[in-house]
Amino acid sequence: MNRSRTYLDHNATTPLRPEARTAALAAIGEMTGNPSSVHAEGRRARAVVETAREQVARLVNAKPLEVVFTSGATEANAWVIGAGGWSAIFRGAFEHDSVLAPAAASGAQVIEIPTGADGVARLEAIAHRVSSGTDDLGRTVVALQLANNETGVIQPVAQTAAFARENQLSTHTDAVQAAGRVAIDFNALGVDTLSLSGHKLGGLSGIGALVIRDGTRLASFLTGGGQERRRRAGTENVVGITAFGAAAEAAGQDVANAGRLSRLRDRLELGVGEITPTAVFVGATAERLPNTSSIAVPGLAAETVVIRLDLAGIAVSAGAACSSGKVGVSHVLLAMGLGTEIARAAVRVSLGWNTSDADVDAFLRAWNEITAARASRAVA
Repeated sequence: MNRSRTYLDHNATTPLRPEARTAALAAIGEMTGNPSSVHAEGRRARAVVETAREQVARLVNAKPLEVVFTSGATEANAWVIGAGGWSAIFRGAFEHDSVLAPAAASGAQVIEIPTGADGVARLEAIAHRVSSGTDDLGRTVVALQLANNETGVIQPVAQTAAFARENQLSTHTDAVQAAGRVAIDFNALGVDTLSLSGHKLGGLSGIGALVIRDGTRLASFLTGGGQERRRRAGTENVVGITAFGAAAEAAGQDVANAGRLSRLRDRLELGVGEITPTAVFVGATAERLPNTSSIAVPGLAAETVVIRLDLAGIAVSAGAACSSGKVGVSHVLLAMGLGTEIARAAVRVSLGWNTSDADVDAFLRAWNEITAARASRAVA
């Protein structure tokens, strides 16, 4: 089968943007200095890093001095959650593994924030626990992602942060999936820390950032050098940072055109619904990212759908794509109370900066072929 590929897995990684590619190649070809060196080559490298820092800061309306470059969002989340020295951690039931794992290993008391069938965190659970006075939680952080990587459901982070401030709690948000897809205002959100990932924006893998509100106390994650205002030691990844900055700037421009992705996503879901009336669109009753659709057809295994779509030239994921290619039951959908059948059937389709109407058409053709073949076998 000789077909061109259609990439609809932007929530796993977004293809490298032309702007990021140009910036990275320029840095590879021209950057010879260490950003910490005082000579001309070092100053030039430093200028490139600081320009990128300003670009990333603008994407989320933060101050450049609040942006600390890391190896990715996994490191940023581990820094806050795993190395924050917390006594207690409230975290969403649907958080990414890069939050769940360090929370479990932190030694802190971990308190799960439940979710409803719509995928939205039930904040009254936090309020009840804090106001009950049954125990002294001590130094506490609330970790609530800005938008879910599997369903695209947007969480009430600003409301959570406001409650946390009133009760002397800290707040962290994993904003990886939301960045570049919806407008983010770090100052208005009111969180203390926010994590970002370069490759989710169309930059390179292996680069990300932790945005730390000015005045927030957070111990250095890596020591051994004075880089990043002594908050994260290690010579900066100039090439990755440069591409990250260029991708952030381009992604910020895309936010203004989010309606384009929303239109494509809605057309895709309408087509799927017409082809397979039993399809379930997870989280569709809540506010979602404009690019994300989690689709489940009862009785049709996600693993089978992903493989058949791949053979048809379409790239999508079954749930999250950050667990070494494993396909299993989604903890996100189980937390929503949707049951094992739906959790095992859900595939994630995620659009991005280079998605076109032709891509949606290709997906719908392949979906029709796959489900029609299944129906024929069922009749036989």
